[in-house]
Amino acid sequence: MRKIFGPAFIAAILSMSGAYAQGVQGEGKTASANMIDPEEKAVGTVTVKATPSGMLHVIIEMTDLPPGPHGFHIHETGQCTVEDGFESAGGHYAGDKEHGIESENGPHPGDFPNVNVGQDGVLKAEFFTDRLSLDEGGDNPLMDEDGSAIVVHSGPDDYTSQPSGEAGDRIACGVLK
Repeated sequence: MRKIFGPAFIAAILSMSGAYAQGVQGEGKTASANMIDPEEKAVGTVTVKATPSGMLHVIIEMTDLPPGPHGFHIHETGQCTVEDGFESAGGHYAGDKEHGIESENGPHPGDFPNVNVGQDGVLKAEFFTDRLSLDEGGDNPLMDEDGSAIVVHSGPDDYTSQPSGEAGDRIACGVLK
């Protein structure tokens, strides 16, 4: 015997599935940062996408950077003022944690692995994190009142030193929008 479901049943199912999709860590939401260097030259983008699993997918596509390893972090304030060497971005997005994966009370939600720039100055990388959210009501929200910035540092993060891993100067910055 074949059952036929009525319009009310189908509408209820569609409504529930829509509510589920909307409720998963801001699924479908995207934020991106147009990255600049200290001379205000555009050097690429960083995109953060919410996924159905609740993880954020971070995609980095940058050019014209010095070759080698570099610290890559999310900073607590959505400002990238060239005149102050991008210090306007504040410190790492800390979320009541200590810096680095080598810390017993770490890492910061804004700590990511070092990125490596090729000899051609190109950086392409992807990360996943569940320590941050795009929703203001979520844990460690990137899009809170003062926003967040992405920062690339001149040297590698040592994953240990407090408060920021001794990664050096800030050589690229972008505000997540």
